[in-house]
Amino acid sequence: MNSVYELVKQFKKKHPLTIAWRLKANSKVVNKFVNPDEEVIYAFTAQKSKSSFDIFTTAVIALTDKRIIIGRKRLLFGYFVDSITPDMFNDLKVLASLIWGKVYIDTAKEFVTLSNIDKSALDEIETAISAYMLEKKKLYPEKKNNK
Repeated sequence: MNSVYELVKQFKKKHPLTIAWRLKANSKVVNKFVNPDEEVIYAFTAQKSKSSFDIFTTAVIALTDKRIIIGRKRLLFGYFVDSITPDMFNDLKVLASLIWGKVYIDTAKEFVTLSNIDKSALDEIETAISAYMLEKKKLYPEKKNNK
């Protein structure tokens, strides 16, 4: 199993303009929720916030062979975890600005915004998530509209 923290460190080293703090603490949250039968394929960090000015909501995002896990350690106690399975995934949108970019993940239940990502990382993130979700979506039967 790949260490989430090691993958995130590699990502941050490759894309240093990504704004992220407390990588080890956030990675521990994600590791806690990676099941024994799951393998982490790709991991990166971003701010889980709609605002580019909010730089205190760092999250670690891990793409496993079964789902996407988004983990954030709270400052004093507790944590937040989001899990996106391929059947709930609808769409992915990437926005590039001058220095940073955003990744929008549209699911059946919510709209996840990941911001303050180094612009050079956007292609890599889009390819990793899109290729994975397209492959996994084939395993789910298409729903027909019976009107």
